[in-house]
Amino acid sequence: MLTRIAELALHRAKLLLALAAVAVVVMAAVGFGAFGKLKGGGFEDPDAPSSRARTVIDEKFGGETDLVFLVRADGAGDLDTPAVRERGRELTAALDADPAVDGVVSYWDGTKNPALASEDGDKALVLVRVKGGADETEDRTEALIDQHAGTRDGTTVQAGGQAAVGHEVTSQVGKDLAIAESIAVPLTLLLLVLAFGSVVAALLPLVIGLIAILGTFAGLFVLGSLTDVSVFSINLATALGLGLGIDYALLLVSRFREQLASGSAVPDALRGTVRTAGRTIVFSAATVVAALAALLMFPPYFLRSFAYAGIGVVVVAALSALFVVPPLLALLGHRVNKGKLPWAASVRRADAPLWGKLAGAVMRRPALLALPVLGVLLLLASPLLGATFGTPDERVLPTSAESRQVASQLDRDFRQDDNGAVQIVTTDAVAAAPLRAYAEEISRLDGVARVDSSAGGFRDGATVPPAADPASLGRPDAQRLVVVGESAAKSDAAQDLVHDIREVTPPHGTEALVGGGDAALVDSKHSIGVRLPFAAGLIIVTTFILLFLFTGSVVQPLRALLLNAISLAAAVGAMVWMFQDGHLADFFGFTPQPLDTSMTVLLFCVVFGLSMDYEVFVTSRMKELNDAGADGETVVTQGLARTGRIVTVAAGLLSVSFFAFGTSDISFLMMFGLGSGLAVVIDAVLVRGVLVPAAMRILGGRAWYAPPALRRLHARVGLSEGPSEPTDSTSGEKTPVHV
Repeated sequence: MLTRIAELALHRAKLLLALAAVAVVVMAAVGFGAFGKLKGGGFEDPDAPSSRARTVIDEKFGGETDLVFLVRADGAGDLDTPAVRERGRELTAALDADPAVDGVVSYWDGTKNPALASEDGDKALVLVRVKGGADETEDRTEALIDQHAGTRDGTTVQAGGQAAVGHEVTSQVGKDLAIAESIAVPLTLLLLVLAFGSVVAALLPLVIGLIAILGTFAGLFVLGSLTDVSVFSINLATALGLGLGIDYALLLVSRFREQLASGSAVPDALRGTVRTAGRTIVFSAATVVAALAALLMFPPYFLRSFAYAGIGVVVVAALSALFVVPPLLALLGHRVNKGKLPWAASVRRADAPLWGKLAGAVMRRPALLALPVLGVLLLLASPLLGATFGTPDERVLPTSAESRQVASQLDRDFRQDDNGAVQIVTTDAVAAAPLRAYAEEISRLDGVARVDSSAGGFRDGATVPPAADPASLGRPDAQRLVVVGESAAKSDAAQDLVHDIREVTPPHGTEALVGGGDAALVDSKHSIGVRLPFAAGLIIVTTFILLFLFTGSVVQPLRALLLNAISLAAAVGAMVWMFQDGHLADFFGFTPQPLDTSMTVLLFCVVFGLSMDYEVFVTSRMKELNDAGADGETVVTQGLARTGRIVTVAAGLLSVSFFAFGTSDISFLMMFGLGSGLAVVIDAVLVRGVLVPAAMRILGGRAWYAPPALRRLHARVGLSEGPSEPTDSTSGEKTPVHV
């Protein structure tokens, strides 16, 4: 196949480029509509009990409050100040009449419910249920906030609640993306020019990166029209598209320039480039896809969206590199070095002697040089032992965000926040007596402050005045209980309470579904946790198979998996140290909290795939040399010398794309960007530069071992470059013959 691509590029270059140009125009036209198709949220398992409970509440009880308006008297005023009272009544009436609102509960609706007033008497709440699904709620929430929030006549109205948090997060993602790209693209171009010493050669990888992004946006538009896709997938598409597109084009351009520098004619140089670098790209893309495909095993569409975006961007980047770069190189020929800069002579070498010398030093003293590096990585990984996980809430926003300020005031100034209560719904009718007994039993549980039901209110098994209208909690075919806890939301105690409530036997003949924020956290962790071993197993097995097909060895895949696991653990451990333990929180401006469960899984999968990307880059050259009969030390030193520059530049460019998201005001996006960038740097420098040579020295000839049966299998099904001519004694290069 690769041979045919090379011949097609040589003889039909203009046709290929014309078709590519048409495809890019179509992808751009379609892709820019992706933003309107994507959604916020998606962190929950739709089949979990908490999700089912929310569905029942939506269908039979009018839904839960998702937008909160906090009305505050400014200056020395209070809730009885005429201007404040008038503003509250006006707001309540306007929301009641708004067709975008499904229900309103207000301090000024005639009841003056004390739970809706602050303890200091200068703030009160208007609770709103926004009508419609997730895609409609976003637009309606924005309109409601724009219309009703603000300061007027000595009264300030601020918006909070789940809908407001979601709106601010989604809005901030768009701003962060623009900032990240304004940083990443110019820096990437600058680094490419510095690396290549040629303007033309530097522009080719950037073109492929942009094509990969546009192609993925088009794919997200199509998928977003068919199913739920998270808006956050745009961030991964941008970072990976720019990074991998550049990586693959960089590999092709570097190999082509290397072939030209060795004296090959343009046609021969292109054939050799596509056969060798093209094969590396195919396997590299396959390993990254294998890692990202594991995300499809998880129910939350937040994670599945990243699988869609990640797999799409890898496929588009690989295809565009294979079908756009070769015809461009065929037409450019030696002009690929046009626009040479003063330092061009120093960067046009085929090898990077520094990496070869480092590999040689490590192979002579593997323990002396590798053990300190291994110790540092294990030290970085150690915070993982104390890692805790959660789901996103208002704390992912900066403290200046209005919805976060409202959440802080609810926690600080109001007696009990029923918005954080555990919600229990039954799936069938329940008679008054068993319902009362069930509510009384739950009220006796440790950590329960109050239970409200249609049978009344209860505390410690005793009857108390209900905080909610009992009639609103009962339906002919379902019952709803509101359990207010004593512990902070999402704390260990709050999660334990969810488990305790689920242990209580519901009334006979019905199922009790436990929902609310704490239940959603419990279910999210369970949903991901039970599937994580299967996802990890899938990644390990598919990666092992691909690397075996690539190398013909069973040892190389095991070596790669072990070293990548170490570098991955180091990067994630560093994120625990920062984002959970709070180190550098003031410098980066985030609030320490448990790591987001979904984002941590995403970080594992993406970083693992990228680590294997560079593994394939390095191993491809080492395999060439090994197949050509070079000795073990030459295989490693020349392999790293020949790939060191590519891996360093590729890692630098990809890490820039990720580190740019470290500027995000959304803390879990910042964590993902910094963690991914750090992992890429660790893998490219410490793992490839030190641990790989040390491992190869320790393994010796066993590094390429495979049992006879598997060697025969590889000879039949493995993909290789075919027989080679003798290795040149100075460069260690061979001329590949066929694929």
